[in-house]
Amino acid sequence: MPTGRPKGLNRADIVQAALDLLDEKGIDAVTVRAVATRLGVKAPALYWHVENKQALLDEMGTEIQRRVIAELRAQPMGVWPESVATYARVLRREYLAHRDGARTFSGTRLTDPEVLRAQEPWLEQLVASGVDLERAVSAVEFVTAFVVGFVIEEQERAQSGEPRYSLSDRTEMLGDDVPLVVEAGRVLFGDREQRFERNLDGIVDALRRATT
Repeated sequence: MPTGRPKGLNRADIVQAALDLLDEKGIDAVTVRAVATRLGVKAPALYWHVENKQALLDEMGTEIQRRVIAELRAQPMGVWPESVATYARVLRREYLAHRDGARTFSGTRLTDPEVLRAQEPWLEQLVASGVDLERAVSAVEFVTAFVVGFVIEEQERAQSGEPRYSLSDRTEMLGDDVPLVVEAGRVLFGDREQRFERNLDGIVDALRRATT
């Protein structure tokens, strides 16, 4: 570890360089050494801010969550449970904005207490409207898991190329004796925005029924 803080290098610059590297080459290329090279410094210069790759990923995930919060603050959240759907859409957009976004940012540790503190007004609003805190937290956890899984799937499909995911090839391979499986494929391979909203509507409906 370096004994003194390197001059002219801050955490925000490191995180942005890491995000740029992620977008260009994917998660496997993001290392402390690679980010240092991108910034024109030696790897030890970064260790003051991030001691290893996981710490770097934590900082990247924290920045993405910071952006999610900023976007949520800039728009009406709506009432429960529509507010959870708003959060899901914003989180998905932020994940999709970066290559391997869901793989990279899910499961990271938030390093900035202000990002956590920013949840207080929303939770206060939910509790004041009569929503049980445990139910609200569990719902957000569930919706987050849904978004992560959905985005991982759509990013993997997009980044691996169309030939691997062809509805016509799938239909031809199946034949005519499993019509329901063929029809299910049309749902699974349908417009991803419509699929996301359809699944999210199902979650919101379930939450609404659970609180009435």
